[in-house]
Amino acid sequence: MINEFNRHGAKSQGEWAVEANGLVKIFGDNRAVDGVDLKVRAGTIYGVLGPNGAGKTTTIRMLATLLKPDGGSAKIFGHDVTKESQIVRQLIGVTGQYASVDESLSATENLIIFSRLLGLGRAEAKRKAAELLEEFGLTEAAKRPLKNFSGGMRRRLDLAASLIAQPPLIFLDEPTTGLDPRTRNQMWDTIRRLVKTGSTVLLTTQYLDEADQLADRIAVIDRGRVVAEGTADELKASVGTSSLHLRPENSQDIEKARQIVERVLQVPTSVNAEASKLTAPMDDADRVTDLLIALREAGIHLTEMSVQKPTLDEVFLTITGHGLPAEDEAETKGSDKKKEAVG
Repeated sequence: MINEFNRHGAKSQGEWAVEANGLVKIFGDNRAVDGVDLKVRAGTIYGVLGPNGAGKTTTIRMLATLLKPDGGSAKIFGHDVTKESQIVRQLIGVTGQYASVDESLSATENLIIFSRLLGLGRAEAKRKAAELLEEFGLTEAAKRPLKNFSGGMRRRLDLAASLIAQPPLIFLDEPTTGLDPRTRNQMWDTIRRLVKTGSTVLLTTQYLDEADQLADRIAVIDRGRVVAEGTADELKASVGTSSLHLRPENSQDIEKARQIVERVLQVPTSVNAEASKLTAPMDDADRVTDLLIALREAGIHLTEMSVQKPTLDEVFLTITGHGLPAEDEAETKGSDKKKEAVG
């Protein structure tokens, strides 16, 4: 059954893996998703960025048939997520839940059970489990019970389980949360490999650099709507050609400096309190002179000033008016089901 649907689902690279039009989801008085439009081309990596509560996880859950839309429509490889949900489920893999059937069983045993449930034979299930454990650096822990796994190991096993059949479309919800930098880079390589071997990947992430590194196109979701969409370069170009970085000599001047920057440049400014650093998009280089004069008149001395090309962080700040939080708690903690639903 899996291979049959994979053949029918994984169509030519030029077709759409995901087509969402005006998706709406309402929880009580909260319009968690308010008319989301998405088009994901087959054979690509598509990133979805958004702050806590923006609606990105709710959108993914509707596309994955885990929630029924209250409005709009969506298709996965041409199949309606509501009317043809059984077919859609055969075409997708979803991460974001712990991949286990028994905490006392080993990683190998869990993967074998998942493989068998998906229709693989006994020998093929064992081979696939060993292959995936090696792919994700879990061979040494293969016989260890899952209850003794770290959070990072669980994330790797979660992705491994979703790839047993390597479906045409894979939803990755915060795939590298909790991973160390080395394992995170390994995960990136695995995601790229998935696309090269025929899958389409739609991922949500709290890491702007992850979207920048991986995604062919990116949608920025805020307050239940797509507020920007394009390649990373297109999004960066939309907020200007460069950004200004300032560090006051006295860290206590950071708030006063922020107010001056926003008044003179007339743009939103992000503050890294730990580094005592200000960052602001800069469309007009001529205004830098006015800013330096204003800072000097206010008695604020600088230890650092630089002009850099914009990052996705500046894009997000400019488009939404606020920064992306360091940790998206409502979408990474599965214990609160309500929060998970409206993420």
